[in-house]
Amino acid sequence: MSDVDTTSLDALVARLERAAEQLRSGDLSADAAAGLVEDAAGLASQASAELERMARAAQQEPIPGQDSLL
Repeated sequence: MSDVDTTSLDALVARLERAAEQLRSGDLSADAAAGLVEDAAGLASQASAELERMARAAQQEPIPGQDSLL
């Protein structure tokens, strides 16, 4: 099985974590917090799509030890 490249997923997770930190800080105005929540929802949607793509790619790989028949 090949190694999975999680670079884009890792970047999305990092951005979501930063957004969560900002929201927890309480330093944002209500409008800024609402905008950040909307941005976080978009990031979560992108992360979900990336996980879906990775799952589909993993299903196409042969199971370790299972070679194709000639």
